Amino acid sequence: IDPTTHAARRDLADIALAGRVFSQHYAVPMAMRVATATAVRCAPQAASGAVETLAAGDAFHVLDLARDWAWGYGDASGSVGYIDAAALAMP
Repeated sequence: IDPTTHAARRDLADIALAGRVFSQHYAVPMAMRVATATAVRCAPQAASGAVETLAAGDAFHVLDLARDWAWGYGDASGSVGYIDAAALAMP
């Protein structure tokens, strides 16, 4: 399993990966839209490296939302990472 394209951490994983990876919890992703362009980052920190940039209107599937960061994956490339939660809008 590649953590850059498969949403799996030790504590949480996409329900689609159940049976393929072991995690403490599994979640059904919540599809949301990006309201303003934002970077998908490796870690929940503004200084963390960017994996890709999502444009306004792109879909982002949220598995974890904590404080100011959402963890999940983008629709277009499937890149897994963290985005600024303020950049999200309901679908």
